[in-house]
Amino acid sequence: MEESKRNLLNEEAKASLDIWRYALGIADIAAAKCAIDLKIPEAIETHPSSQPVTLAELSSTISASPSHLRRIMRFLVHLGVFKEVPTEDGLTTGYTNTPLSRRMLITKRDGKSMAPLILFETNHEMLAPWLSLSSVVSSPVNGSHPPPFDAVHGKDVWALTKDNPCFGEMINEAMACDARRVVPRLAGACHDLFDGVATVVDVGGGTGEAMGILVKEFPWIKGFNFDLPHVIEVAQVLDGVENVGGDMFDSIPKCDAVFIKWVLHDWGDEDCIKILKNCKESNIGKVFIVESIIRDKKKTMMVEERDKKLRVCQIDA
Repeated sequence: MEESKRNLLNEEAKASLDIWRYALGIADIAAAKCAIDLKIPEAIETHPSSQPVTLAELSSTISASPSHLRRIMRFLVHLGVFKEVPTEDGLTTGYTNTPLSRRMLITKRDGKSMAPLILFETNHEMLAPWLSLSSVVSSPVNGSHPPPFDAVHGKDVWALTKDNPCFGEMINEAMACDARRVVPRLAGACHDLFDGVATVVDVGGGTGEAMGILVKEFPWIKGFNFDLPHVIEVAQVLDGVENVGGDMFDSIPKCDAVFIKWVLHDWGDEDCIKILKNCKESNIGKVFIVESIIRDKKKTMMVEERDKKLRVCQIDA
């Protein structure tokens, strides 16, 4: 009985703390976005002194209010984004970057920075659908109801990228930053799978970042970057890569191999079958599908979180 009482008290105490996570949970991501918007990691990384950057130096560099900046930096230090350490003279403290803050360097294209993805996920268009989750839950069991993103914006993600160039640029940058992170590792781990492959098409390749990495890693390959026409209009011009506009539901360029990364999870089963049937039209070759796989629950928490995100925002995931 005493043990049961203690457990109940512990649960109540934990609940009293945890409820604040839900009341103030937006603060973490808002602070991270603020750091990226103000280019605080860049200001610290490029500071001429090798010493920790003081509040006065940092506020001067980014033209920010010292009092407001102090509060933001205190919170970001608490989150582990930056470190606050004594300066060499011991008279004050300054800030240094951490492995986490270096992943928020918006100007770095080294395969580690996730800043474009954070900026994309924290923009108004992507945050608004979260406030409409209840409309999906309360919709009739057998009735049709658009995903929250479609309900809020009146169109799906891909239509909005066409109508809103700024939003389109953000999603292109986010996908490119993810390609820089993932594709080099895939190429290194699966090198032998590209032996004998002369042509590769990247389906839904965006601005061509992934295909550009592949042709550098495998210089004998002729690459085709395939996406919707309005995306191809702003694609990079890269050696060894031809940009092709089209619709994967109509046809896919015939190549020795099809590379399709983070695409199928956006669509329901029937649409995925259509896409894969179009991949099969070549009759020969390989299809490289890059997706997250849910296995052991403890090891796939991030995958499950990503899955929830996709179900909120995408078409029929």
